[in-house]
Amino acid sequence: MALEPVIKGRTGALAMPLASNAGPENLIRMSEHTRRDKPRLIKARPVKPPAERDSAGLPARRIAAEAFAAVTEDGLALDETLDRLLAAPQGQALPERDRMLVRAIATVAVRRFGTIRRALLDRLTTGLPEQGGPLPQVLATAAAQLLFMDVPDHAAVDIAVRLLQQDRHGSRYTKLANGLLRRIGRERDEILAAQDPLALDTPTWLRRRWVAAYGEATAARIAAAHMREASVDITVKSDRDGWAQRLDALLLPTGSLRLRERTALPALDGYEDGAWWVQDAAAALPALILAASPGERVADLCAAPGGKTAQLAAAGALVTAVDRSEPRLRRLVANLARLKLPVETAVADATALPPADYDAVLLDAPCTATGTLRRHPDVAWTKSEEDVGRLAALQSRLLARAVDLVRPGGRIVYCTCSLEPEEGEAQVEALLARDDRVRREPIRADEVPGLPEAVTEAGDLRTLPFMLPHEDPRLAGIDGFFAARLVRIR
Repeated sequence: MALEPVIKGRTGALAMPLASNAGPENLIRMSEHTRRDKPRLIKARPVKPPAERDSAGLPARRIAAEAFAAVTEDGLALDETLDRLLAAPQGQALPERDRMLVRAIATVAVRRFGTIRRALLDRLTTGLPEQGGPLPQVLATAAAQLLFMDVPDHAAVDIAVRLLQQDRHGSRYTKLANGLLRRIGRERDEILAAQDPLALDTPTWLRRRWVAAYGEATAARIAAAHMREASVDITVKSDRDGWAQRLDALLLPTGSLRLRERTALPALDGYEDGAWWVQDAAAALPALILAASPGERVADLCAAPGGKTAQLAAAGALVTAVDRSEPRLRRLVANLARLKLPVETAVADATALPPADYDAVLLDAPCTATGTLRRHPDVAWTKSEEDVGRLAALQSRLLARAVDLVRPGGRIVYCTCSLEPEEGEAQVEALLARDDRVRREPIRADEVPGLPEAVTEAGDLRTLPFMLPHEDPRLAGIDGFFAARLVRIR
């Protein structure tokens, strides 16, 4: 397909070929100098105007635009970026309502990046200038408000224009931004009618992989589920029914509780007392499948931040939590202290641990985390296909070491929060082919109530984001997870 000339300037997130009949592949063209299969923004320095020129709502939009640029241009993690920006003086000065607005705008802009980019590109005739300052990120975050948030059109457009006015490069393009964003607002219904999560909001490399692994229809359902923000699930130590009533939470068939409304978690009943912890319903399944008994010695590898560790300890197991990151392990220790659950910890590279004789090993291996896009939409744009191969090699070493750490007759549960077969099914098949000391112990459907379709023919667990449906879309879905249970036979 012939393409129109590339927009003036470096190829970036909004600097793409413009062709009236361009399909998704044309809109996700990359710079030849970039490593990742992700769009890039025209590099721009943050807007830092004098504080006295700020008006209501403007600082929040500025920080949101900066966070969006950090993800799409620099490949930084969204949550960590938001924590850093909100901890800075300008972020700390914001009232809590505006801090929440920052997170909402940045998250929606990243989650719907493909649709937003297409909407902007289809309505540009000359493209974006190379020296436009913060123009790309301001346009993208303003469009996110116009298309997907309950923000008055005039407020989104007016504040975007003011942001540009405060930058010496961006100030030359306020008329362009004003006209373009007002058109986005007028044509909102047309844009939303044409949205396609799989074609537009899923990077090329992921779309291709999911179609190959799951088929076109299932891949489309996965992508659609990722467009909804994940609910907040919690795991309780005991008395699930009682805590469901006290917290007005939905009791899921898997045993997790799902909060019906988002609120400040430390203010909820039971938080200070350590009665529960936040953990996606899918992330709670591997420890349930391991089924640790009181007094069993269990090694939890790559344990931080500690949700599965807490489950094992709450079941009465004698847990050794291992993680190579000392800061992450400190966070685990703090979490377990609040929960009043005793565990041993070790800062160590799990691949280098000496052989041992644990009764069971839980290995939640580092992975691309492509099953968590509902709550971490930046993963789609900050990870690449190269990461799959790199992490698969690490997972293979970790899984081999897990076998050495468990006694004959002991159990191993291997899991990842990835949708990529190389990080799940292929890892287990490769281990079984090369190591005759282990066999698969199939997972039964009654061990994961409410999710019989998640148990594969081989007896592994494969949850997909559209599972656990609910009449209220806010309460539907689950993270994409893989888990397999193995037994060492000699």
